[in-house]
Amino acid sequence: MDAGRMKKHRDSLGRADVPVWPSPDRIPEHWETELNHELKISVARPLAPSPRHCIISGGVKGVHELLKRNRQWAAETVRDSPYFFEKLSQAQSPEILWIGCSDARVPPNQILNLKPGDVFVHSNVGNEVVHSDLNCLSVIEYAVVHLKVKHIIVCGHYGCSGIKAALSRQEFGLVDNWLRTIKDLYIEHKTHFLALEQPKQKLNLLTELNVTKSVYNVCHTRIVQNAWKAGQELSVHGWCYSIEDGEIRDLNVTMTDASCVEPIYQRAMEKEASEIQATANIPRSPRRQHCGKPPLKTADLF
Repeated sequence: MDAGRMKKHRDSLGRADVPVWPSPDRIPEHWETELNHELKISVARPLAPSPRHCIISGGVKGVHELLKRNRQWAAETVRDSPYFFEKLSQAQSPEILWIGCSDARVPPNQILNLKPGDVFVHSNVGNEVVHSDLNCLSVIEYAVVHLKVKHIIVCGHYGCSGIKAALSRQEFGLVDNWLRTIKDLYIEHKTHFLALEQPKQKLNLLTELNVTKSVYNVCHTRIVQNAWKAGQELSVHGWCYSIEDGEIRDLNVTMTDASCVEPIYQRAMEKEASEIQATANIPRSPRRQHCGKPPLKTADLF
């Protein structure tokens, strides 16, 4: 989106006086050029017309096509499993809460090879969990308190346009406010990013850090803390999905009770730093002590 169109967009929202979020400084020029080139293709520009992206017509015709597809799917499902909808309509009892990205290429049921009704899903741009998002917190509460899910999975994906946008100097509108926490995460770990040369490495690192931070935030909610305190079986996991090969990478930040949240989170942060320092061959900072910290207190939670 060029500067003129962006100004019109912001003026139409009555937000012309809102300052641009400061971009992370000291970004290598060659990285910025490559990253902005990718963003223009994957975010700012509409997809070029092709058979794969024009499967549904526009307007009323497209609506009829979608309804026809629905009827075909329902008929095929009943043919293969006559009692499928009868059983599905009785109640939902998923054991998994999936917190993922809104990206259309990451459908949780399919990549987990599970059926409708097996996964309770919450999606947003960048798979973020923040204390001000009542939508996400309400989903977590319903899943944990009422559905009694056994697993909460925060799953990001490599090549996420939201992560790319957070690292870009471009403006994209309202989503810039939503991505602010990811920008803050970059600034918090800026020295790690400056040690990496390839844009893809930086994007992958921020993707993984964002998932780990969201797992940490899930565990800080009163909802999860109270469930653990009551002895409820509940695990929180952090994963990253690769669209290139369809496989999921476990980030090894699974948390099963309040006492392990801080040690696992700190260990994950130190592991990332160690891997980066080994790759870049730079001196390690003094190791932080994280063991023996008391469990989180309710007063510290949101």
